[in-house]
Amino acid sequence: MTETIKRKLSDSPAARWTALVLVASMMFFGYMFVDVMSPIQALIESQKGWNPDVFGTYAASEYILNVCGFLIIAGVILDKMGIRFTGVLSASMMFIGACIKLVGITEWFQTTAFAEWLGSWWVAMPASAKMAFLGFMLFGCGCEMAGTTVSKAIAKWFKGKEMALAMGLEMAIARIGVFAIFSISPIIAEKFGTVTAPVAFCTVLLLIGLITYTVFTFMDKKLDQQTDEIAEDSSEEEFKFSDLGKILTSEAFWIVALLCVLYYSAIFPFQRYGANMLQCNLDGISPEEASNIFRWFPVGAAIITPFLGNLLDRKGKGATMLIGGALLLICCHLIFAFVLPGTHSELIAYGTIVLLGISFALVPAALWPSVPKIVDEKILGSAYCLIFWVQNIGLCLVPMLIGYVLSSSNADNPAVIAAKEMGADFIPYDYTMPLVVFAGFGILALLIAIYLKVVDKKRGYGLELPNIK
Repeated sequence: MTETIKRKLSDSPAARWTALVLVASMMFFGYMFVDVMSPIQALIESQKGWNPDVFGTYAASEYILNVCGFLIIAGVILDKMGIRFTGVLSASMMFIGACIKLVGITEWFQTTAFAEWLGSWWVAMPASAKMAFLGFMLFGCGCEMAGTTVSKAIAKWFKGKEMALAMGLEMAIARIGVFAIFSISPIIAEKFGTVTAPVAFCTVLLLIGLITYTVFTFMDKKLDQQTDEIAEDSSEEEFKFSDLGKILTSEAFWIVALLCVLYYSAIFPFQRYGANMLQCNLDGISPEEASNIFRWFPVGAAIITPFLGNLLDRKGKGATMLIGGALLLICCHLIFAFVLPGTHSELIAYGTIVLLGISFALVPAALWPSVPKIVDEKILGSAYCLIFWVQNIGLCLVPMLIGYVLSSSNADNPAVIAAKEMGADFIPYDYTMPLVVFAGFGILALLIAIYLKVVDKKRGYGLELPNIK
């Protein structure tokens, strides 16, 4: 009887998995919004005048404020205020940022005096792009803060239990969001004849995500009330700003952070250009056909990630998974760069996309559950945010770099010049150099992963050990 009384809400499998679904739903809708424009890049260029440089800057805008220091502030907010307050705040920021972006790309906005003024200063970019940048910056702050908050929430609810599996499932659910939007966005855009429609659809979904996380906060409050710990808001006062020094002086932290930024710099920026790359390398297939191929990338990751998380919980080998994931990443980008353009084979495209999905399952499944093994729980939120901050530096700069490389490497491309002169809807870019850049990030990530395994063996962080005790 006494044992029953002492059971917490998180000890109930039904309760903790319900909590996971609620927080993962917010990330599911967030990931949909992140890539809502990726499969319709060619349409955006023809309707809004966003060339590769503009599109690359737009993709980078998601991370600008985070790089400027917001994520460090977000980590402090998370560790001081707790997962309930921070989660609702981040979901609200995502929704408001999405609304600003939505307004910016509407036809109505183009006719306003504000749009005329906005297009006249700073740099020669369409007013719609500048407004979208502003909204995407705010959304990006909320999305990255939400990612760290969800990670800390899962670590709290699944401590000593199926943590890697839970984190893997959360990532899988989020990636299905990418699959969904690569499937849905071109269809909605074609049906309504505008890029505004899919953005509006995803904005409504973000409001639903805010609601699902709010429901989770009631469950989390009940969990705190059931424990003998001090209430969440006051327990987090144990965090001190000086604790940030413990993170920043940790060699293991910086190894993980560098691995994170290098690996994800070859993944998320690639998602922005992946569908268009397939169009170009498969001899001008339609945006819908390209999206139908590329959407299997997140699905492959989503399917295998929970199995890898379960394996990591029970058998370990996290550092080894990181090495394997980096190797697959390198191979895939090199195949896209040198094999696909010569063969125009959809079979090779499908196979490589699936392999890239497996890579995207191996690395995150092992990376994020490793962080609680190298930092104290009370500063876990700040550690996640600092890693995301380092990651965001790469995710901010790399899309702009890829946009520049794509434009400059095609400056003298006769097919590109001819298509632009004709005002064609599809521009046949040569993606060889951007893909080589992505492969280079993968090589650096592989070297860091090997070094991390060596450090773990020397210092005994337990990255190769199972999570379930």
